[in-house]
Amino acid sequence: MLTPSFGIRVEDIPAYSGPKAARETHANLKQLSAIPGHIYTRPELQILPDHRRFSKMPWLVPMLELLPPTSISHLKEWGLSTIFVLAKNYNKLVHVWESVTAMVELWHPQTNSFIFLEFEATILLEELEIMLGLPRYQRGEESALSYTVEQINSWSILAYITTKKNDLYSMTSGMHVHLLPIAQWIISQCKRKTTNYTAIAKAAAIRICGVILFPEADGAISFGNLSIIDSISEGMKIGQAVLGFLYAGLTSAALGGPFYGSVVALELWMGMHIQFRAVEDLTMEFKTMLNHPLAYVGGRLHMSPRAWCKTTQVKGIHAWRQYLRSLTVADFDMRPQFMHGRTIHLPQRTGLALRLLGNGVLVSYNPDRCHLQCGAARTVVPLLSHFPPIQERKRGDAQDERDMRSAVVHWEGCATSAIQAEVEEDDEAIAEYIEALKKLQPGGGNN
Repeated sequence: MLTPSFGIRVEDIPAYSGPKAARETHANLKQLSAIPGHIYTRPELQILPDHRRFSKMPWLVPMLELLPPTSISHLKEWGLSTIFVLAKNYNKLVHVWESVTAMVELWHPQTNSFIFLEFEATILLEELEIMLGLPRYQRGEESALSYTVEQINSWSILAYITTKKNDLYSMTSGMHVHLLPIAQWIISQCKRKTTNYTAIAKAAAIRICGVILFPEADGAISFGNLSIIDSISEGMKIGQAVLGFLYAGLTSAALGGPFYGSVVALELWMGMHIQFRAVEDLTMEFKTMLNHPLAYVGGRLHMSPRAWCKTTQVKGIHAWRQYLRSLTVADFDMRPQFMHGRTIHLPQRTGLALRLLGNGVLVSYNPDRCHLQCGAARTVVPLLSHFPPIQERKRGDAQDERDMRSAVVHWEGCATSAIQAEVEEDDEAIAEYIEALKKLQPGGGNN
């Protein structure tokens, strides 16, 4: 059975039982509206607003303001500068749940991509790493990918912070780590002016990454994600784990379950591709981004806080549905400026599919489906991999270890491509592609 923290129903995503069975199960792509339980067919379903896992935390900023400079320096050394900035401003961030809900309604659980009128799009690993300022993976660095095949002992990880049993009992329960007691421990250490700077930084990393990167339960994170966060200080690359967790959360929400994962990353991605455009002509009408996540990290993405908002008039869930379901290539900024010239990683060929590594699940990663995003012309709608879109992991199991090694080998042999600013397309090929894409687009007109 899948663990509750991943919120995905077993009957919707069959268990992986070998290449032949998986190929048969996932050979045929379904229309969004034909996927059992997909929220596209249930427009009345309210899945996202008012979830406590995304609520404001009054003690978060005071905790961060108490951090000693040396501990903050450690966080920066570990590649968490952007996460720190987002966490300091977390209580100011405003999530536009109507737009997020309308996006989730276009998420295809078989392809791990959004299905638009003329194209597919997804959150690329490289986009996520750059937007969140995380250390970037490059081919040849597979040994630095963060995951473990061993059982996870949360107390051994938290022992670097505290060895007091009362503290450890308060910080953990079941298979989760509670973030509030960790924040209280940080505050007590800072007020006592202890010199445990590295321990304080490690605890702060758990706290801010739990809020920004791995929100999944009310003020708690799984042992698996605790281990991922802990590896940051060792120089490990966590982008795949963050993206895979977000993909799994999008699938859970699309099938009517809880939404989890980095909604901040999702909104940054939507802002760069759909909502905002940099203003070169200052006489143009612009809209200050106010408390959109881009307002705090946009500078690194070549995006001024004063940007032209393409969706100013889009208000409410019905308007967002109509806008996104009729979105054309011209309305979607396929290759934002911060991605120009960047090297992206792609499957080498059919049968060597890439999967995102994490401690909870292996998640299919299909950037080759998103031609224009990757700087290529639209040609054909690719077939599915024989791997399931989401495969639950069983740490400590021999088969799991083989599966993880296989996934790593596919990254070792993956292809790379530099994103070009311009793409030339053939009208006839585009027409054939759009005709084939219609088989995935939802039927009917739910509003």
